[in-house]
Amino acid sequence: MEAKTLGDTAPRKPVLAVSARKIKDNAADWHNLILKWEALNDAGFTTANRIANLKITLLSKDEAELESSSPASGEEEEKTHPDYDKELETLCEELQTTLEGLTKIQVKMEKLSSTTKGICELENYYYGEENRRPPLFHTWPTAHFYEVSSKLSNMYGRELLLKRTVGAELAHSADRDLILSYLSMWLHQPYVEREGRLLLESMLLETGHRSL
Repeated sequence: MEAKTLGDTAPRKPVLAVSARKIKDNAADWHNLILKWEALNDAGFTTANRIANLKITLLSKDEAELESSSPASGEEEEKTHPDYDKELETLCEELQTTLEGLTKIQVKMEKLSSTTKGICELENYYYGEENRRPPLFHTWPTAHFYEVSSKLSNMYGRELLLKRTVGAELAHSADRDLILSYLSMWLHQPYVEREGRLLLESMLLETGHRSL
């Protein structure tokens, strides 16, 4: 009889405890991943800035040479700036390495969102209706953690696509204004900069990683 009673009542509180611990761990993981993203973003901007400056220098040299000499053949033009071309190739490889690092981070973000969805599904199995389910921390229902995680994952996913475009086009653009625009896009992170920080801080506050 005692064993039956324990079997009937044991699942409830452990489910909440496990959910709370996992969601709190996920919030810390979000914080750490975003810190790593920011560090790589800064490193990538340094590389992108060097690419932009080099491209603008090459454009200026080409314009000056066109004004001061007769047109060269295509083969001669390719050999005009061998040192600059080699440096540009090296910088593009560095930027590609940064993009690969950002991609790995974004994949981990997607996994965090998927894990949070799994926690919601587990609670749905045990508790059913939302109003029967106590909050794990202060005020957020568990489903809201998934909404926030999903938003963050989508934001960084869109930002990654933008950065890939910048990485692919920056070194090939022959327009100064466009080069500077690409550089600004990388720096300011239009898809995540403001709302992403707010969502992260709200989640850290709710889970107790930040003081009320």
